[in-house]
Amino acid sequence: MVTDMRKNFPGLTVETLPSGAKRIRVRVEGNPNRKIVLSIGLDHPHFSEHYYAARAGQKINPKAETAAVPRSLDWLKDKYLAHLERMVAAGQASPSTLRQRRSLLTRLCAHKTDVGDRYGEKTLEAPQSAFVRVRDAMAATPAEADNMMKAAKSMYAWADSSGYADANPVVGISRIHKSRGGAKPWTGADLLKFRKAHPPGTMAHLALTLHMFTACRSSDAIWLGRDQEFIKDGVRWLEFQPRKKGSAFVQIPMMPQLRASIAAAGRIGPSYVLSEHGRPYRNPESYRMRFRRWCDEAGLVDRSSHGIRKAMSELLAEAGCSEHQIMAVTSHTQPSTSAIYTRRADRARMAAQAMAAAEGLEW
Repeated sequence: MVTDMRKNFPGLTVETLPSGAKRIRVRVEGNPNRKIVLSIGLDHPHFSEHYYAARAGQKINPKAETAAVPRSLDWLKDKYLAHLERMVAAGQASPSTLRQRRSLLTRLCAHKTDVGDRYGEKTLEAPQSAFVRVRDAMAATPAEADNMMKAAKSMYAWADSSGYADANPVVGISRIHKSRGGAKPWTGADLLKFRKAHPPGTMAHLALTLHMFTACRSSDAIWLGRDQEFIKDGVRWLEFQPRKKGSAFVQIPMMPQLRASIAAAGRIGPSYVLSEHGRPYRNPESYRMRFRRWCDEAGLVDRSSHGIRKAMSELLAEAGCSEHQIMAVTSHTQPSTSAIYTRRADRARMAAQAMAAAEGLEW
């Protein structure tokens, strides 16, 4: 039986411990030095889901049923997170989405009412006003409050479609976070300052160049590599499907600056950008933290990797690129997103033309 299991489930190892108990380990695909121990047996009804999650480097919580009071908010939260775990195991959801929603929904359930009761102990048929009170209690962190409501809305949408709830009380709750423009676009001076602090040959320089000449997000910078390269009409290109949900497929020529930076780094791995240990970053969060330190080392305390993406969009717009041309580079699917940059560039060009017309006025 074990032989058949190894044939059907590559990377699976079943060991007999001195106690006589069986230990099941799964080698993470692409990382032969890492193995994940499964907390369930071979005969568990969801064994394959746990196996494929382990092959992808994730470990599913083996609890089969929630111990929470039936039809309480805790109960619904546990069932929804178990559903998300299965979706991650099947490759239908992102592990980062699971981590974020587990954190947000756990805090939602831990929220206290005016009389000190936990929200999680209350019935899942809570009125909309109950969720509005949670949102308003988090007014000091409005973006986090809105993300919590978004997670709760997704949970109830699933519950409605699965027959656990008859309505979604979070629908219609307005956002309270007012955008201040997000990450600041990098200026030419910012790019020069970073490159002086991190010259060619450093991983920081390669990371900057990758962001600049692909307009990729951090969630893609951690895995983009030589497997995404191909030759078209004698020119080397990159093609990839961004990990952000709803993004368009990207095909983009590799600029000489990027190829030179890759060659200068000299370290070859499954991705272009590698950690100090020579391995790809495990998740976007750890990579963003490292990029943040690189910025600090360059004296750019209020810049981030996402601002490079904005800078590239602005440069393309200033060069006269259309909204659809910018969309092809940035993986946007809506012209309205890229129009932010083209409108700004058009206004600047029109302002220059207007002032040129005023240049001949007598004064």
